Amino acid sequence: MSAINTPPAVVLTRRADAETCSDPSSVMTLLADSDGGAGGFTSYRSTFAKGAAGAPAHFHTRASELFFVIGGSLRVLVGEEVTVLEEGDFLAVPPRTPHAFAAAPGREADVLFVFTPGMGRFDYLRLLGRVMRGEADPKEIAESSERFDNHYVDSPVWRAVLEGSA
Repeated sequence: MSAINTPPAVVLTRRADAETCSDPSSVMTLLADSDGGAGGFTSYRSTFAKGAAGAPAHFHTRASELFFVIGGSLRVLVGEEVTVLEEGDFLAVPPRTPHAFAAAPGREADVLFVFTPGMGRFDYLRLLGRVMRGEADPKEIAESSERFDNHYVDSPVWRAVLEGSA
């Protein structure tokens, strides 16, 4: 007996209908989540204030994370190397590769993020905003690492960059 392949659903998110989450340094526009019918990907757009912190060093075991810089500059750690992505630059980080990101010093950043394969991540982004606003306990993030495939790691290279000594 052969399996029936059904094509994935078309996903359209109108700007006016997109949910936004914010924290003190960024605004995230939630575009498509695999839990919401996107299937093979999850996508959101983040706008970061000048020099704002993004994500600390982490990796994903199952998903590749794709970055497309719409505007501004994004400083990114990939493995042990730090680079700056400028408007129009694209980066794909494969699973199990430690990475981190932040708006470049003195610069804003507007970035489209895509995770593939997709998995429900919007609840993680909502949780992150609540933690950064002091509305939730930071330990909830650590407790959700398997659920959201977001595993934090220590990176002396990234710490040095953020401290301005690299």
